[in-house]
Amino acid sequence: MRHYFGRNTALVAVLLVTTSMAQAEDVEVLHWWTSGGEAAALNVLKQDLAAKSIGWIDMPVAGGGGEAAMTTLRARVTAGDAPTAVQMLGFDIQDWAIEGKLANLDTVAAEEGWDAVVPAALQAFSKYDGHWVAAPVNVHSTNWVWANKSILDGLGIAQPTTWEEFVAAMQKVKDSGKTALAHGGQPWQDATMFDGVVLSVGGVEFYKKAFIDLDPAALGSDQMVEVFNRMATLRSFADDNFSGRDWNLASAMVINNEAAFQIMGDWAKGEFLKAGKVPGTDFLCFRVPGTQGDVSFNSDQFAMFAQTDPAAQAAQSEMARAIMSPSFQSAFNVVKGSVPARTDVPNDAFDACGKQGMAELAEASANGTLVGSIAHGHANKAAVKNAIYDVVTAHFNGEYDAATAVTNLVSAVEAAK
Repeated sequence: MRHYFGRNTALVAVLLVTTSMAQAEDVEVLHWWTSGGEAAALNVLKQDLAAKSIGWIDMPVAGGGGEAAMTTLRARVTAGDAPTAVQMLGFDIQDWAIEGKLANLDTVAAEEGWDAVVPAALQAFSKYDGHWVAAPVNVHSTNWVWANKSILDGLGIAQPTTWEEFVAAMQKVKDSGKTALAHGGQPWQDATMFDGVVLSVGGVEFYKKAFIDLDPAALGSDQMVEVFNRMATLRSFADDNFSGRDWNLASAMVINNEAAFQIMGDWAKGEFLKAGKVPGTDFLCFRVPGTQGDVSFNSDQFAMFAQTDPAAQAAQSEMARAIMSPSFQSAFNVVKGSVPARTDVPNDAFDACGKQGMAELAEASANGTLVGSIAHGHANKAAVKNAIYDVVTAHFNGEYDAATAVTNLVSAVEAAK
């Protein structure tokens, strides 16, 4: 049901007798934020817009990687019924911009000074042909480990800092009878772990050469064989029921003392916070061992689809303005687990993991060690990303060994370019 909010009493009076006029405009928002922590974060935006007399028509499409949402979007646009705003990642934004389907946000961006406060790495996806077409909500990073502190303390395990220490820690947990690695067997989740594993093997230089430049020698290298060997090691520490599990259910295993570790983007923190857990006391957050100083990122953005109705255009502009306001960026990201898409937002309201994330993002950005996530559409376009997904998941599920995975990876990427 559509809810309308009058902008003022006079307007309401007019609308009562003039049915041909549109009432205060709503925004229709397509997204995949459906877990508890994500829904709580999204509610911050809904309330912000409600205060501006803008109604919200919710269009959630479950699926943590967004694939189902993109399928739904394609059908809506084909039918000539595009939503106002769509949660979108990386190169997907560029693809829709190339099709000419996105709105121009330059006026709002200029009024609000976005160019000066949004990192260049994000602007590369927020803009097309020099024009703003999307409003970034946050910066997530994917090479995080979330750990149950009580399990680690009970087994005398210190926070691992090297890959070898991480493997030894998982072995100790497994030997104790608990699940060492909570994981959900979905392609995007397998690929999310892959981000951190690639960095752990070869660092940023190897990561860029293989998955941003798509260099065949790097893709087919001995280092890549080691990447897949490490993925097989991770698979050996997951429980037998991982296949098809949603990511937030894997987080719940760590929260509920059923598993020690989860490798997942920092959206997982929202689940821990919603469960009343405190960083440093109940859980630990740290980079995938061997990737300290490196940050693989993705940024949730709301791509704004072109609207013909002036009232819809106005509501859309207000939504973009609200998303980029410093107060919203702080309030939303505190709940979501991510860090602000603006560099001028204070960290006062953020917990220990949030402050760590903001500092590490700034450091990586300054040092040139901030890289787009392979798994989340910030390293290459969808065709290449999906080709990588296919190989990573097939190998993770035991369809072939590491050497065969590397051969298949080179072929799959070449075919998808």
